[in-house]
Amino acid sequence: MNKEINKPKVAFICVHNSCRSQIAEALGRHLAADVFESYSAGTETKPKINQDAVRLMKQLYGIDMEKTQRSKLLSEIPLVDIVITMGCNVQCPFLPCKHREDWGLDDPTGKGDEEFIAVIQQIENNMLSLRERVNTPK
Repeated sequence: MNKEINKPKVAFICVHNSCRSQIAEALGRHLAADVFESYSAGTETKPKINQDAVRLMKQLYGIDMEKTQRSKLLSEIPLVDIVITMGCNVQCPFLPCKHREDWGLDDPTGKGDEEFIAVIQQIENNMLSLRERVNTPK
C-alpha cells in the first residue's frame, strides 16, 4: 500500500494566512514531509505573504515561500486530520479534525527581525515535536 496515501494532513490556521501559518506550512514541508502533509489557510487572505517572513525564511532555510505557497482560504485546502492554530487572539477559524492544538504564537508582523526569528524558531521547535508525536505509533 502506498504510504503517501496514509500520511496525515496537517493544517496550520491563522486569520490572514500571511505570516505564522505560512512559515509553519513551509517548515512542515521542510522538516516533516516524510511524516505528514502540510497546508496553511485562513478565513481571510492577503495579496501576498508577509515580506519579512519571506526574506527570513530564505535567509535561514533557503526556502522561497513565494515560489511554493500563496495565501489561501480554509475552503481551498483538503480535509485534514490535525489542525494547528497559531494563536490568533481572536475567534480562531474552525475546521473539523481528529486532533487540534493551539501554538499560541505572537504575531511578529511589523516587528523587528529578532522577534520574527524567535517566532520562526518556536515554530521549528513545535514542528519537530509534532513530527515526533505524529511519527510515533500509538
